[in-house]
Amino acid sequence: MATASPAGSLSPLAARVAETFPSLAGAPAATLERLARVSIHRKVPAATVMFSERAPCGGYPLVLGGSIRVLQRYPNGRELQLYRVKPGESCLLSGSCLLGHANYDATGIAETEVELLIVPPAEFQALIGGDETFRRHVFAMFGERLAALMQVVEAIAYQKLDQRLAALLVNKAPDGEIHATHQALADELGSVREIVSRLLKQFEEQGWIRLGREKVEVLDSAALQSFASHAEAPHGRPGRAA
Repeated sequence: MATASPAGSLSPLAARVAETFPSLAGAPAATLERLARVSIHRKVPAATVMFSERAPCGGYPLVLGGSIRVLQRYPNGRELQLYRVKPGESCLLSGSCLLGHANYDATGIAETEVELLIVPPAEFQALIGGDETFRRHVFAMFGERLAALMQVVEAIAYQKLDQRLAALLVNKAPDGEIHATHQALADELGSVREIVSRLLKQFEEQGWIRLGREKVEVLDSAALQSFASHAEAPHGRPGRAA
């Protein structure tokens, strides 16, 4: 397989693609330059709706910066987060829609300011058919995303909401604090704010967290992790909520 030219010989945008996407770093210089040349380079503010249900797919996104939430919305107003797309990643749903010539069946929202390249549908099809490195990138992304979605399905099927909330708090608080509203946490879990608020209060009573204004401080990450992983909490579990 041909290898990419040194970063110094690439255009700035092509070099950013190589630096941001490990799976494309070894692509031939011609592939990287083609992606930089034919793609639409966009910067969008936070809260922008990137795509919505039943809309046709406008292209294949390559995220250079920021984060996109992909979620399923239901008639009763509830949401279920499926996955996030971060720098160096692509959107499973966009690839699936382009390959299957189908419309979106979920919604994508910019969680932060997002910078991305959008590969037009015709170029995506041409690259899939004629460029081995790009094709491997797309199908590797499919494998990773499907595995992550299976974990979401397993958590919903086999874990109670309180366990899923505990796991979410551990994952979102590497530095001990989470800056998010109770509604935002509920949206990630596909639940409602009232139930999540009640569970958070119970976690606080256990001494595992401290609640503040749009903030959750994790005091006992080990207890939360144990609770998320086992049927019984180490110090007595809070009441369950379905």
